[in-house]
Amino acid sequence: MPEIVFKGKEYVYNHHLTVPYRPLVVDKSKGIGPGDLSGNLIVHGDNLHALKALLPRYAGQVDLVFIDPPYNTGNEGWCYSDNVNSPIMKEWLSSNPVDGEDMLRHDKWLCMMWPRLVLLRELMSDKGSIWITLDDNEVHRARMMLDEIFGEENFVAACVWQKNFSPKNTAQFFSEDHDYLLVVAKDKKQWRPNLLERTEGMEARYANPDGDPRGPWTSGDLSARNSYSEGVYDITCPSGRLIEGPPPGTYWRVKKSKFLDMDKEGRIWWGADGNNQPRIKRYLSEVKQGRTPQTLWFYEEVGHTQDAKKTLLEIGVLEGNESSITPKPVGLIERVLELASNEDSIILDSFAGSGTTAHAVLKANAKDNGNRKFILVEGEDYADKLTAERVRRVIDGYAWSGTQRETLLEEKINWAQFRKADEWLAKVDALKAREGFAEGDLADRATDRRKRFDRINVELKDGILRVEGEKKVSERADGLGGEFAYCTLGEPLDIEKLLSGESLPAWEALGAWLFHTATGGSLPPAPRDAPRWYLGEAKDAHVWLIYEPRLAFLKSPDAALTLSRATELSTWAKDHAARTAGEVKRCLVFAPAKYLSNKQLAEHGIEYAALPFALYRNG
Repeated sequence: MPEIVFKGKEYVYNHHLTVPYRPLVVDKSKGIGPGDLSGNLIVHGDNLHALKALLPRYAGQVDLVFIDPPYNTGNEGWCYSDNVNSPIMKEWLSSNPVDGEDMLRHDKWLCMMWPRLVLLRELMSDKGSIWITLDDNEVHRARMMLDEIFGEENFVAACVWQKNFSPKNTAQFFSEDHDYLLVVAKDKKQWRPNLLERTEGMEARYANPDGDPRGPWTSGDLSARNSYSEGVYDITCPSGRLIEGPPPGTYWRVKKSKFLDMDKEGRIWWGADGNNQPRIKRYLSEVKQGRTPQTLWFYEEVGHTQDAKKTLLEIGVLEGNESSITPKPVGLIERVLELASNEDSIILDSFAGSGTTAHAVLKANAKDNGNRKFILVEGEDYADKLTAERVRRVIDGYAWSGTQRETLLEEKINWAQFRKADEWLAKVDALKAREGFAEGDLADRATDRRKRFDRINVELKDGILRVEGEKKVSERADGLGGEFAYCTLGEPLDIEKLLSGESLPAWEALGAWLFHTATGGSLPPAPRDAPRWYLGEAKDAHVWLIYEPRLAFLKSPDAALTLSRATELSTWAKDHAARTAGEVKRCLVFAPAKYLSNKQLAEHGIEYAALPFALYRNG
């Protein structure tokens, strides 16, 4: 397989391994609900460190990753900030932001994305998928990078999203009206997209003019172009008319015996008079209960960039951030959720921006009473005032005042139509008159009350004549409900500081890290009847951590694995197996010290792992 080569690749190839583990620290004042780390999350911090922090709880658990990374257009002002152990790359830290004059901007973008994609892959479940929005600046490089990290056999599709609703006539070459969505599966053999809901138009194609007991149907051509040895024969219509074989150059789709059986079952349509060329009935009850997704996504179905900005303005969170974000419409991510998630999926967005992914998840849950969970990561300063604030308002509801617009006329004006300017002006005047804005009208209160709009706006832009009615409105949007925990990243776990006792993390933070490093899995919720010190159940063991972040405790006999404690843990593991009809698993116990021999531990089905505090226990 071809390999993508870029400056710095040898340094970032395994950089994710050197990123320190930093625990998630909940700020209850900025979230909604109890601040549960197992629920919806918004994490403020560097997304590379945040992804590493999520591993202990979510490795192999995420069903859908949607990310909207920097497009690297040269105008975004993004910064390369990873502390990679390379003199060349350390120089990059002093040359931020990355702009169009930077000759290494593509190398920097690849170096930024590589370790994040590696960690995202570790977080994904085997049936998960990743969706990435990009444009022509980096999409081709991203394809090659994804092929290396995920395997080219797991590439699914490159969807094209029509992001603009009108062409840009000021473009030098082409009006660039689309972005891409790259779709890659963790394991393509296990992943399949969901079917989309059938449209009203698709349903309307079916009718039942002959009262067929199978229900509504539509008809399909009996002839086909593919050569078929038994596909040429005469057919006699119910009216008696003889059809001497299929049309020239074609063949009947089914052999004669199959055709006669279908006719006997009423699956052939001959027309109302029984004299038409036969057609095969295709019943609504026998088609797919959904439609196969396509790679062309039009703005009428999933929204465009102006929709995205309009939504933020309505919610009231865009002030002061207009130039720093490029939001995606909620409809776009709703389509991704429809295709790649179910009611219990975990959805991760590590370039969260304005929080559209959380908005779409909450909207999907409200629609079908689902239990989807979102995890957002945002490193910019607006994580609280924009990202989280949008989610807070969407959950609780919000009052907004804005301009409601209705398009009354939209027409592309070419030269021939331009020469009929008088006719177009007359149309505009007629629209104004219809809405009570005729030239020379005397204003009175009764007339104003009858008007649907406050004003009529006429605009000719990019060759499009648009007439819109505008009305100032003040409403309150109902909340969608839900909760989330707002987190920041704590200090990195430092082994040297652990050994000296200088820095002692919380039990939950150390436990999540130890569980992940010992088992390779994510920390599951503990059962309600679990005794103290229980972390969780892995594939082959119950994991325990005897620990408090206090030196006095760690140096006391209370922190040791004793006979009574070993008996308690062993008994609970056996009882748990009996209650769940499972096997009795060994107990892996992390503790500063033990007062039992290895033989005694083995008799109780316990494996002991010493915490580094044992090194200074007697100091």
